[in-house]
Amino acid sequence: MVGLQAQYWQAAQLAVRARSSGLEAGAVDRARETDRTVVRTWCLRGTLHLVPAEDVGWLTGLLGPGIIRGRRRRYGELGLDESTSKRAVRVIKQALGEKAPLTRAELAGELARSGLAADVSGQVLPHLISRAALEGILCHGPLRGSEETYVLLSDWVEQAKPPAREKSLAELALRYVRAYGPATPDDFAAWSGLSLRDARAGWQLLISEVTPVRIGDMTAWVSARSAPATAPPASGTLRLLPAFDAYLLGYRSRDLFLEPAESKRVQAGGGIIHPTIMLDGKIIGTWHYYSSRKNPVLKVDYFQPFPGELLPRLQEETVDIGRFLGELPALEMPA
Repeated sequence: MVGLQAQYWQAAQLAVRARSSGLEAGAVDRARETDRTVVRTWCLRGTLHLVPAEDVGWLTGLLGPGIIRGRRRRYGELGLDESTSKRAVRVIKQALGEKAPLTRAELAGELARSGLAADVSGQVLPHLISRAALEGILCHGPLRGSEETYVLLSDWVEQAKPPAREKSLAELALRYVRAYGPATPDDFAAWSGLSLRDARAGWQLLISEVTPVRIGDMTAWVSARSAPATAPPASGTLRLLPAFDAYLLGYRSRDLFLEPAESKRVQAGGGIIHPTIMLDGKIIGTWHYYSSRKNPVLKVDYFQPFPGELLPRLQEETVDIGRFLGELPALEMPA
C-alpha cells in the first residue's frame, strides 16, 4: 500500500486494524516509536503518512521536490520567500541535531531566537515543519505525553542510498497498481501527488507489469500478477474503515464505489473524510466512535436500509474495534 494516511493517529491505527487480524493499537505504537519499522512523516500528496522505514528516504526524495514547488504560491501568501524558507529549515535542522526531540512550540522558540524575519504563528510553522520533512530532514518522533515531537530522520532510522529517479518512479507506480488496481495514470497522480506528466511517465514504465480491463466505457489497469479471476469473489465482506482511509484516497474519482449522491455524507467539506462502512467494496454508510471511560459507543448511519442478514458481521467489526482499542463499545443502530 506504500503508506497509510496518518494525520489523525487513531485513524492510522484503525487503518492497520482493518487490514490485519489479531493486532492491537499498542502494536502500531511500538512499531513506530520502539521498533521504528514505520515512520510517520509528510509524504504522499504532501500529507502525513505512516510508511515503512526502509521506504521513507526514496519516497521523500521522489515526491518532495515537486510538492514543495507546488506550494510556492502558498509559501508566498504566508510571507515565506525561498530564502526565508531555506533559512528556517536550516534552523530547524540544527535545533533537532542538538536538542531533539522537540515539540512544535519548542521549534517555534528556536526559530524566534534565530532572528528569522517571519512570523511563525498560524500556518507558517506547520508549513515549515512539513517542508523540512519533504526534504527528508525530519519526521515525527516519540510522543511526549499527548504532545507530538520531531526528530532528525537520519537519527531516527537508517536510510539506504535512494535509487535513481526513474527506478523510484517505476517502483512507486508498480506498488500503487498492485494495491489499488484497477486504476489509471490519473488516479496514480491524484494518490501520489506527482504531476500528471510524471505519473504517466511512471505508468509507461509498467507496461509489462499491468493488464488492461474494461469498466463501463473506460479502460483501467490491474497488476498482471493479480488480474481478476473469472469466478466472482464471495459476497458479504464488510469492513469498518477509519477516517481518511486510504481506500477513499486512492483514486481521482470515487464514483465506482461511492454513489455521487452520497459523497457529501462522507466528505462534507473542510477536507474531512468520515469513517465509512464498506460492503463488498462499496461504501454504504458512515460510522462514528464516541469513546468514554464507561460507555464507548460505535454509532452507524446507512445510506440505504441495512441488510439485516449482515448485522452479525457489523457486530463482529464493532467488537473487533473494541478489542483493538482495549474497550467494549456498544453498537448503536439508526432509529
